Amino acid sequence: MKFDHVKGKTRIRSVVLGILLFLLVAVVGGATYLYKTYQSNLEPVSAVEVTHVFTVEPGATTGQIADKLKAKGVIKSDWAFEWYVRNNQLRDKIKAGTYILSESQSVPEIIDVIVEGKVATDLVTILPGKRIDQIKDDFIEQGFTSEDVDRAFSPDLYADHPALSEKPKDASLEGYIYPESFLKVASTTPEEIIRLALDETELRLTAELRQAITKQGMTLHQGITLASIIEREVHNDDDRAQVAQVFIKRLREGMKLESNATDDYAKLDPSYNTYDITSLPPGPISNVSESSLRAVAFPASTDWTYFVSGDDKTTHFSRTLQEHEANIEKYCTTLCGR
Repeated sequence: MKFDHVKGKTRIRSVVLGILLFLLVAVVGGATYLYKTYQSNLEPVSAVEVTHVFTVEPGATTGQIADKLKAKGVIKSDWAFEWYVRNNQLRDKIKAGTYILSESQSVPEIIDVIVEGKVATDLVTILPGKRIDQIKDDFIEQGFTSEDVDRAFSPDLYADHPALSEKPKDASLEGYIYPESFLKVASTTPEEIIRLALDETELRLTAELRQAITKQGMTLHQGITLASIIEREVHNDDDRAQVAQVFIKRLREGMKLESNATDDYAKLDPSYNTYDITSLPPGPISNVSESSLRAVAFPASTDWTYFVSGDDKTTHFSRTLQEHEANIEKYCTTLCGR
């Protein structure tokens, strides 16, 4: 019996050692695989030098930067980018600005450009909340001829572009030209820049976003129209989902939007006067950023009926007309003409 007991203990010890050895090999193997995957994801996306204009917004998190780089196809992996930044303690060294990045650059090379602040020059920048006439003027100031600019803004040139798949046939490109910076060289044409801007719009018009706008009871064109009003009404991205909730609630209850943002269009076309109509105007009033599009698709779960943008660009919400008038009196003494 003693022999059997010792033999049993030896067998158990062997099994335990075998399990531990297996786990050790698995851990080492897993760590080796993870490290190799990490290193592979730091390598360039392509050997071909395809360039992209990329903007690091002030205050953007590493995760937000990584997501945008991955969406543009500049890097292979968002998590590998974040790991590299964190492991090398580079987060606080990243500089806001617009950069020219290539798919042939590795993550360390891309980070080097951004950390050193090697911002791009010779760019055409389309700012958010701009009308087509304002964008045209900016193009002309960039050196394009007025004839080329007018020709480039013809919707017929882009009839097959997926970003315009739900745009009414007789509508202009208003609302669809995404605000972004684009590289301009001697051979660049206005049409090329507009196509790139439409490409950026299509990137934001995901299936998820399109479906969410439909669930709000709007067509995509109506969703972009409302997003353009929000774009010009609200200065703070964080407030846009709540403003979207206000407008959607008012539309559902048959109330007027009463948005000052539509005034410029309303001077030429009464159907844009949101102090008279109880619906959306027939089309967008400016281009839109992603935050405004997502605000319409995913409005806040609040229950406001009114809001006012204050003199200091803050937004103040209320449920009753009395509260709203008090907010105007308190926060909007200049912009509201008081």
